[in-house]
Amino acid sequence: MSTKVFDEYVLPNGSRLSNRVVKAAMEENLSAAGNLPDQALFNLYRSWSAGGAGALITGNVMVDRHAMTGPGGVALEAETKLEPFKQWASAAKEGGNQVWMQINHPGRQVYAAMGGKVLSPSDIALDMGKFSKLFGKPQPMTEAQIQDLIQRFASTASNAVEAGFDGVQIHAAHGYLVSQFLSPLTNQRDDQWGGSIENRARLLIEIVKAIREKVPSNATVSVKLNSADFQRGGFDAEDAKQVLAMLAPLGIDFVELSGGSYESPAMQGQTVDGRTLQREAYFLKFVEELAKSSTLPIMTTGGISRLPVAQTVLDAGIDLVGVGRGLAFAPKLVQQWQSDEHATAPIPDVAWKDKTMSAMAVMAVTKDQLRRLSKGGDVKPNVSPLLSLLADQWRLKSLTRRYRRELS
Repeated sequence: MSTKVFDEYVLPNGSRLSNRVVKAAMEENLSAAGNLPDQALFNLYRSWSAGGAGALITGNVMVDRHAMTGPGGVALEAETKLEPFKQWASAAKEGGNQVWMQINHPGRQVYAAMGGKVLSPSDIALDMGKFSKLFGKPQPMTEAQIQDLIQRFASTASNAVEAGFDGVQIHAAHGYLVSQFLSPLTNQRDDQWGGSIENRARLLIEIVKAIREKVPSNATVSVKLNSADFQRGGFDAEDAKQVLAMLAPLGIDFVELSGGSYESPAMQGQTVDGRTLQREAYFLKFVEELAKSSTLPIMTTGGISRLPVAQTVLDAGIDLVGVGRGLAFAPKLVQQWQSDEHATAPIPDVAWKDKTMSAMAVMAVTKDQLRRLSKGGDVKPNVSPLLSLLADQWRLKSLTRRYRRELS
């Protein structure tokens, strides 16, 4: 008997999900001053909690407030006050679902205007063509900084669980810092943290071990990993296969397989190495092969907004289906699927010639919907991508000024 989308799922730690759909992480840029969650995020996650997904994964929460993926982001450090996070977790679980905090460090993917730390395994800057100057020049990490980072991930995970989150997801994909260590393009170290895939994966493995030591056994610990970077010479499927084997004995509850980075935004359906992604469930053909080789539960995301596509993912042997943008444009999509198998999310297609600008416009239109939901309003999917991009850039400049004031 085949697995269905609305079948219950039990994670290795014993946690039960009411169905196989997980709201995947999206960057929200909705924090209050001090990089803390407030009513905007409470409203947004309350809306998603009522939407029927078995679990929600938050937008990425930084382990160091001096290194942010963007302004308006949330940071949770060892000494951060937990009350706002307790309110966030409570709001996000009102519908009876689980909620997991995605935790992250941007590494070199830090906008120059933000200031703060720009760290990476090596001193290789982002190659974004004419947009490269928007990002800071990375400094190679010292041994002390690497050890500090490991403890930061562990402290953030521990605080998240104490605040009421059911677990955490370590972001090791999309070109952020842990992903930078995994990739031979960005990791050109000749010490124990670079070279072989065993050395390049060492940071991720040590972070997982440190977190598992600090959180209860029933707390969910997952990893978001690229199936490939979709850059020539980068982290690829064979690397991913080996990393999955290294993670298998460490008490990981599931691995979400995605793909891409700022340089090759495969997570938005675009690549720079010529490989073609599927129009829906972008990474399924790559993930299907990896899932066959691993004993770990696997989730995949990317371009899923229809029930038949979600079912195709499960039929391919994948355990969990991640839906991101679909839930930005239709927050109750999963609930709608139960009564209408043809329900879908009205996600606009932005197909500009400049792939970087197109990717930025997709993000801007998506964040426009998140802001509407955060104010208790309804989505408006037919907004202009150009106007959304201009408005988003103006808003981010204002948030950047706020962040710089707080840093100083």
